[in-house]
Amino acid sequence: MRLIIILVFLGTELLAQSFSSSSLPIVVIDTRNRPIINEPKVAAHMGIVNNSTGINLVTGPFNDWDGEIGIELRGSSSQFLFDKKGYGIELKDTDGTDSSSVILGMGKEEDWVLHGPYSDKSLIRNVLAFHLWEATGRYGSATRWCELVINGDYRGVYVMMEKVKRDGDRVDITRLNENDNNGDEVTGGYIVKLDKFDGSNSGEGFESKFPPPLRSRSDQVIFFQYDYPKGRNISDSQEAYIESYVDAFEQVLAAGNFKHPVSGYRRFIDVGSFIDFTLLNEITRNVDGYRLSTFLHKDRDSKDGRLKIGPPWDFNLAFGNADYCDGWETTGWAWDFNKICNNDFWLIPFWWNRFLQDEGFISDLTARWLELRSGAYKTDNILAFIDDQVSLLEQPQLRNRMRWPEVDNYIWPNAFVGGTYENDVNFLKSWITERLEWLDQAISNLQLVTATEPKFEQGIELSPNPFLNTFTVKSPHIIENIRIFNLKGSLIWDQELNQKEIILDLSGYPFGVYLVRIQNAGNPVTRVLIKE
Repeated sequence: MRLIIILVFLGTELLAQSFSSSSLPIVVIDTRNRPIINEPKVAAHMGIVNNSTGINLVTGPFNDWDGEIGIELRGSSSQFLFDKKGYGIELKDTDGTDSSSVILGMGKEEDWVLHGPYSDKSLIRNVLAFHLWEATGRYGSATRWCELVINGDYRGVYVMMEKVKRDGDRVDITRLNENDNNGDEVTGGYIVKLDKFDGSNSGEGFESKFPPPLRSRSDQVIFFQYDYPKGRNISDSQEAYIESYVDAFEQVLAAGNFKHPVSGYRRFIDVGSFIDFTLLNEITRNVDGYRLSTFLHKDRDSKDGRLKIGPPWDFNLAFGNADYCDGWETTGWAWDFNKICNNDFWLIPFWWNRFLQDEGFISDLTARWLELRSGAYKTDNILAFIDDQVSLLEQPQLRNRMRWPEVDNYIWPNAFVGGTYENDVNFLKSWITERLEWLDQAISNLQLVTATEPKFEQGIELSPNPFLNTFTVKSPHIIENIRIFNLKGSLIWDQELNQKEIILDLSGYPFGVYLVRIQNAGNPVTRVLIKE
């Protein structure tokens, strides 16, 4: 029989209260006394009690999942700072192989996340952010509330979440095999991300040729990490392709004609996804927005190969919950992070500063805001969703607060300490109301940003660009080799050189975008070239 006791310190007195039932699903994990570590995953058993009646007994049968798993700690700073941990779960067959299954009614998969809200004392910030994203009609990780027990120890309220992953029920892009190295096959699908180098992040990827605006030191760079395929699985051709594609997008975005309706940046990205992602990060004033836990994905060209941004991830410090870098303010733009905190190592790419120099982007952003504010983003609708979640958590949050009584006090990086769950929720609701009111005014008055064009650090120039038939390559160093590729990765030009300047003639080639890879005394440099 499973009997769970919650031990609670009140002053110097230790009280005990039994945990016997919940209106939420109950997840019970038994590691057989093995400690859960950062990696690798340890073998364990997981059972889930989930009855349609909404009455779940700790002693009830495991009727949702009953089987083996691998479990590990997850998170970056949170797994070291917080007593309440987050976990990564991998479902297993009895022989230890991965096993995909439906969990709590979410899409069939093997990889899952148990998110344990801790510094977010409302418990609902991630759930709310994902709800707002899904309201735009885009895929976001599904979430389900539960209460967690590990090795007989009640751990509180958790959120079972879909991990960001390539899958027909998740990020629905084409499966990329190791031999997909040519033509349309090499063009997708990919997932890359901007994030810290810890947790599930391998640090394998590529660096942007554009440093972040307003950086305070030279080691602050923009680095794209491979998420799918992983760095250990991606082929050389696939690596070259996705790096070249992102590079081409950035170079066109940085160029003088970046707003061109045909050859400008819009041919590379799904602007609608970037606008929805922008609005989500601005509504939440996410202090990590645009620079951490930021995913991008690309399908094959034959299936709309434009780069899309999302799904969102990790909003526990959003909605006024951060006491640094103006994270508590209901006014001001999240996209101005580099102006506010340029000493932070992880900064925002130059993209948003450049988007705001395009009157078309501002017009689309404004129209989308008005559309969403008339429906899913109405203040009353958002507050009603919060009330619905609070109602679901009425009793579970009391047990969670008993298990973690320190949440009544400051936990990094709280900008507000309410002392009670009611106060924490009321703060969240009032903060959102004020933020939406500010955004209504700020977006209606949004003006074009005037700024100089982003510059490469290297001194290689291609001119004119765009070109008609011929163009000139200039370098401060001796050029050893020039290779030109089309956007499908096919080599169309390969020439050995020993000079600093050369005129090339591509009059016989079709109009479009090309990648010019220049080898000189330093590292290879890639430039985007547009033939019009």
